[in-house]
Amino acid sequence: MDEIAVQAAAASQQNGWNQEQAPVEGAAAQEGGEAETVRTLPDHAEEESKSLAEMIKDAQEKAEAHRNALKMPKNNVRYGDAPLEAYARLARARSAAEVNSASGYARRRIAQFKSSLRVDSENAAKIKAAISQLQKAVNRGEKKKRELNREKLEERRKARSEEAEQRMKQELRRRRAQRMIRESGYLREAEISGRLAAHLTATQVELRQQAQAISSVTAAAMDAAAQQYTTTAAEADAAPAPPAAISVQG
Repeated sequence: MDEIAVQAAAASQQNGWNQEQAPVEGAAAQEGGEAETVRTLPDHAEEESKSLAEMIKDAQEKAEAHRNALKMPKNNVRYGDAPLEAYARLARARSAAEVNSASGYARRRIAQFKSSLRVDSENAAKIKAAISQLQKAVNRGEKKKRELNREKLEERRKARSEEAEQRMKQELRRRRAQRMIRESGYLREAEISGRLAAHLTATQVELRQQAQAISSVTAAAMDAAAQQYTTTAAEADAAPAPPAAISVQG
């Protein structure tokens, strides 16, 4: 019990001491806060001045960059596309006129790029490379035009040769047909000749038979006539002489 009482008394004394100490600490804390507030006001002003200076500096830099961007010429020309377009047109060309059109496009772009070379010095390498490729496209266009002309000549020669070959084939077929007709005529001629020979032979046999028949009939008639003549002559010899005629003339 005594220990509990002692502890209770100690606790009450401690609470009293804490209550007395609290106002002192509160006052000290208030004084410290005011001092800190006093210390932070200049710092805050300095920070605000620094941030304002930085903002002004950033704004000036942005304005300067914007002015520089406005001063710099905006060149969005893609110089490498022109040779590609020229070669594409050249590849699509199927006649000398189309090749001339593609070469004309390349020449116009060369003239444009030569003028741009005096203005756009930053892209001088690209412009020179494009001009070189365009000039090659012009030269290759001339070569393709010669090749197309050569191909046309070869096609014409081939057409003429094919036409000549066709004529030769037609002539060959005509000669073959004529030979077949002649050979068939030979066979017909031989057949007709055989028939004529057979008919002539038959006619000759018939004529020979007719001649034989006529000769046999003629011989019989002649024998009959000769026999009749002989009989008549014999009868005339055997008959008496007629009496002499009396003359009445004085």
